[in-house]
Amino acid sequence: MIASITRHRFSALFFSFFFLLSFSAFAQDSQYEVSGKVTDEQGTPLEYATISFQSTNDPNKLTGGITDAQGNFAIEVPEGNYVITAEFIGFSPKKFSAREINSDIQMGRIVLGMAAGELEEVIVTAETTQVEIRLDKKIYNIGKDLTTAGGTVADALNNVPSVSVDIEGGISLRGNENVRILINGKPSAMAGFGNTDVLSQLPADAIERVEVITSPSARYDAEGTAGILNIILKKEKTLGFNGSVSAQAGHPDQLGLSANVNLRTDKFNFFNTTGFRYFDAPGNAFSDTYYFARNEADPYRLIENRDMQRLNRNFNTNFGVEYYITDMSSITATAFLRYGEDEDLTTNMSRRFDTSDPDNRGSLVRRTERVEAEMEEDNSYQFSINYINKFNNSGHQLTADLQYENDAETQTSVVNEELLLNELPDEPDFFDEEAVTEETQEEYLVQADYVLPIGEESQFEAGFRGNFEEELTEYVLELGDPMTRNFVINDTLSNDFTYNENVLSLYSQYGTKIGDFSFLLGLRLENTQLKGKIESELTEAELQDAYGIPIDTDFDNNYLGLFPTVNIIYEIDERENITIGYNRRINRPRGWYMNPFPSRSSRINIFQGNPNLEPAFSNAFDVGYLKRWDEKLTLTSSVYYQRETNSFQRIEESTGEFTEEDGILIIRTIPVNFATNTRIGAEAGALYNPTDWLRLNGSINFFQFDTEGEYRGDFYSAKNTSWFARFSSKLTLPAEIQWQTNAFYRGASEDIQGTQDGLLSIDMAVAKEFFNETLSLSLNVRDLLNSRKRESISTTDFYTRDSRFQWRQRSVTLSLTYRFNQQKRDQGRNERDSGNGEDNGGEGEF
Repeated sequence: MIASITRHRFSALFFSFFFLLSFSAFAQDSQYEVSGKVTDEQGTPLEYATISFQSTNDPNKLTGGITDAQGNFAIEVPEGNYVITAEFIGFSPKKFSAREINSDIQMGRIVLGMAAGELEEVIVTAETTQVEIRLDKKIYNIGKDLTTAGGTVADALNNVPSVSVDIEGGISLRGNENVRILINGKPSAMAGFGNTDVLSQLPADAIERVEVITSPSARYDAEGTAGILNIILKKEKTLGFNGSVSAQAGHPDQLGLSANVNLRTDKFNFFNTTGFRYFDAPGNAFSDTYYFARNEADPYRLIENRDMQRLNRNFNTNFGVEYYITDMSSITATAFLRYGEDEDLTTNMSRRFDTSDPDNRGSLVRRTERVEAEMEEDNSYQFSINYINKFNNSGHQLTADLQYENDAETQTSVVNEELLLNELPDEPDFFDEEAVTEETQEEYLVQADYVLPIGEESQFEAGFRGNFEEELTEYVLELGDPMTRNFVINDTLSNDFTYNENVLSLYSQYGTKIGDFSFLLGLRLENTQLKGKIESELTEAELQDAYGIPIDTDFDNNYLGLFPTVNIIYEIDERENITIGYNRRINRPRGWYMNPFPSRSSRINIFQGNPNLEPAFSNAFDVGYLKRWDEKLTLTSSVYYQRETNSFQRIEESTGEFTEEDGILIIRTIPVNFATNTRIGAEAGALYNPTDWLRLNGSINFFQFDTEGEYRGDFYSAKNTSWFARFSSKLTLPAEIQWQTNAFYRGASEDIQGTQDGLLSIDMAVAKEFFNETLSLSLNVRDLLNSRKRESISTTDFYTRDSRFQWRQRSVTLSLTYRFNQQKRDQGRNERDSGNGEDNGGEGEF
């Protein structure tokens, strides 16, 4: 197909040259401009479509031209009567008979339909991830990635270059976890209000493409020092009723059913994605901790083995309708609903060894079994309205968005700990606790963006955005009395915490092209308000005594900042370019980082937020290079530098307290602003298609984090040099069976309090198409070697710990997908529409 389009471009250029020769015959006649835009039925612009004008009086008189990358044309035509024809390879031509041209004419949008006789020429097999470079981002078409069939959005992201998803579902960009997740260009309940757990529930086949934005322009929110991942969901625009239905089953126990359907008429476009998923995600963990003698406590060793059984049931649906008010304006309303129900059971076998007696070193003195049953219900819904008005076909447009989101989560945790062996005096034989956490989040968004082309090579943009978010956390902890076995509310830990994050922003940016250089210069002004109110039985002084840090129970902090952005592309030729980017970013602390009341994953290890956290700021530079050779090989590479001040760091420290039941030292993890973090790195990727039956895709990312800071009189420094790489191969076997293998390796790393070993993960899949590619059957294995485990060593002044953790074990999934009334079009044309402002939050094309 690509070769066909290349030939068509050559033919179109030759045709245009012929027009120029013919045009000299009309040199003495009056000239009028005929303009318009050519698209397919999906609304995708058709570049290099030919527009011909044949005189009805003299058929030998012929003139015309071709469309640009946006499908627009503006052709000077002599006065006269003409038959006008619009043509593009693989499409039925459209003719306009006997048109009198005696003044300038605007023909509007010309829609070409697929040619029935040439349909086979434009059917292509969707490939693995492809890349397109823009001034401020890289666009990756997920394509037909077999290893994500029946998987989730998080699984798909793990196959995108520069992106990695850790074993707990945490997403990082170039090794930096402070990445902003957007859905269709906006923050969304689908992304979990900043919690990426939701992305492990949405089906991967709902994604059209992923935009990796490492140097965001001023249009985007300045949040996220690592950059932005913008996930664009599918929204078919083909006339009629079409879609797909998928079913999945696998081991460990998993069942899933999802559907993407679309109904398009002349005036309306209805679209829906609905999915249900049930799955068991067993995991395990091990830790061996040696506590040093300190604070009058004897040294001892604690070994813990955890077994985790997690049953997840979730349902989500996204329904939308787009109404075409005119050919130049439309309004879209969408509603998203998600319901999740999880049941987790964690069994922790703990063994304590006495290491104080040199003659009896390491003897077992205590063994317990801690069982935690956790039930969670999570309901989210979101409503949004988008309005777009195009003043012309040259990109002059206004868009406006309104959005409301609500998320309610109730989590109940019941813990029972039984004493199985005890050689210590006066020890109770059980410890029980029950915790109930209720979280409610609301978020409002209002946004407007205006784009004004200036001439043919320049463009001005301006806009406003307001985000208003409130999060209420109600936490009640009841502890069982070892003697009476009655539950008593713990007033020290039970609390209500209300947290508000309000961001108001204005931006403007200007893009232009001068010769082979394209520039996009922008400036964003943001005011961030962080408010918090703590309701507890304890006073501020008592809170400070209990948690060891100053605590303001009613704080209101404002931060005003300017965020400049510069993006430049130098086009060496049409297949080779260099990009340069600079941006200033902000990292705002989320609610759970600000809540000073500890969460308890165990009695001896707690996480505590810090209400004194302030935003961190960064300045980043990026230089990229792209080179294409024919249609077989594409190389992308970049080097980057970032310096972040007031950086958040998580510190593990002793609370100075011991458990009442058995005298074990309590360790807390707390985030603090204390460090300067410098990051440098380089990445490279290659897409190589040597033959029709073999496709190779690989990338490598090397980075170094240098962290320095001081906290409570202790100086912390770490230089973490690490890397990760991925490789994918897709092979077409006899009988058109597709075989794909994905491999990912993350190198060892180091932070301020420990080291982490390298990690290898391999996924495999096979697939077969049936019935003219309307039915797909695939079998995939994720984590083939069952090796996706985090192994680390942590060292503090109080202990040294060796730990291993596996969030999800190897899984096998069988998927069946049925497509109806869908035409597989060339992805290159669909991709050119990604900058038209309809699906990507209105981002410009520069």
